[in-house]
Amino acid sequence: MNSENLDDAIAAVGVIGLGVMGLPISVNIAKAGFEVSGYDILPPRIENLVANGGKAAGSALEAAGKAQVIITSLPSLAAFEDVVWGRQGILSSGAEGLIVMECSTLAAADKQRAAEDMAKAGMVLLDCPISGGSRAAQKDLVVYGSGHHGTYEKCLPIVNAFARANYYLGEFGNGTKMKLVANLLVAIHNVSTAEAMVFGMKSGLDPETIFKVMCDSSGRSRMFEVRGPKMVADNYQNPTMRVDTFRKDLEIIARQAADINCPTPLFTSCAPVYLGAMAQGLEDQDTASVCAVLEEWARLKRP
Repeated sequence: MNSENLDDAIAAVGVIGLGVMGLPISVNIAKAGFEVSGYDILPPRIENLVANGGKAAGSALEAAGKAQVIITSLPSLAAFEDVVWGRQGILSSGAEGLIVMECSTLAAADKQRAAEDMAKAGMVLLDCPISGGSRAAQKDLVVYGSGHHGTYEKCLPIVNAFARANYYLGEFGNGTKMKLVANLLVAIHNVSTAEAMVFGMKSGLDPETIFKVMCDSSGRSRMFEVRGPKMVADNYQNPTMRVDTFRKDLEIIARQAADINCPTPLFTSCAPVYLGAMAQGLEDQDTASVCAVLEEWARLKRP
């Protein structure tokens, strides 16, 4: 499939990484009429895709052999390196002409290294991080695209199948830079939401009432609306973003800020709250669990 003339319309898409974001993305692409094959290290996720109209791939290599465009949505640098350079990785497929849309949150330098090796193999890597993972099923995602413009334009029918908006940001790596800006705000707004909830509760207000009233105030934010209900319920199971996964993003932001000598006082002050969540054994919980951390610090006991 990938050896066909890439001037032809793209029909076959592979998705590697079928987690909170990758699975709904692949399902929405399949619903749009594309032939979708998916691979994940957890077989139940592949089975879920097949139940929703996709096809199974046994490895990244196999997915690359079936598709004209591959989307990678991965939780860590180690997973990315295995998918790209591993024995059953994309580069081992020899799929000349393959387009890879890399949608994970990783350091730009790591993506650049992969882009150079893929270019040597006749492949094109696009840097396309995605914002809005918790609402992927509703197609409420925004893609920050960067890299070869013509190749990105060719992928727009796929992007439009799973995202409500997209921005082309120019040279390779600019997509990641913009995603770090977004995640810096997410990190701050999530903790500010928890701080406001704990402040209100310790003042004697009901958490559900705080949420309802603040959603109609000038102080609300997207994170308040998304994470607030979990804080009200004091239930951080079924995470849309796990604390230990987001910690990786925090480290990338901090490293980027240090590299460019950019002060980030609010971000720097909120980062320890996430470490507090790790220390309290909440690493597998939703990042909204920073509320539980601040409750502990405030010695707040809910009724």
